[in-house]
Amino acid sequence: MVLLSRITTKTGDRGTTALGDGRRLRKDHPRIEATGAVDELNAVLGLAIASDPSSDSAALLRGVQNDLFDLGADLTLPPGRGAARRRAPLRLTAAHVHPIEEAIERANAALTPLRTFVLPGGSAAAAWLHLARTVCRRAERRLVTLSRREDLNAQAIVYLNRLSDLLFVLARRANRDGREDILWVPGRRLEGDGS
Repeated sequence: MVLLSRITTKTGDRGTTALGDGRRLRKDHPRIEATGAVDELNAVLGLAIASDPSSDSAALLRGVQNDLFDLGADLTLPPGRGAARRRAPLRLTAAHVHPIEEAIERANAALTPLRTFVLPGGSAAAAWLHLARTVCRRAERRLVTLSRREDLNAQAIVYLNRLSDLLFVLARRANRDGREDILWVPGRRLEGDGS
């Protein structure tokens, strides 16, 4: 159970923050960078949902937001550090990844296959989903960096890799099932139309 009665604790004033096991790390430590990137992704997803709260993907994305809090909990208690706890630490598992994969298949089924890349944009909802996708990729890179230094739950990287694919597909769905996607035209500005 989480109880947040005080928001300002001043414990981070010296540039450190606490992990779930009580250890303190510098705020620029790769584990904290990874956790912050996941938190930023969650905030961008909140904007994507708010831009089109009645969309058929809003409930799915709210579930993803909850998963991202699970991932944050996973990151703040490194593997092997929770043995003395009364209950097992929360970890992302294949059970988190499987619904994302199913959602990708469902959402992608209605889309026309692409013959070129899609530029981020189109509708406001699609633009927010594309931004979320890029933040997701950054979070994934932060986790890969961390995994080279410390033990990390491998499912965390798998989850973010699948999630970025889902966000791409949902962005295309938000563009009227891809019909309003803005397609990349290689060398377009070099062809002289200037736009």
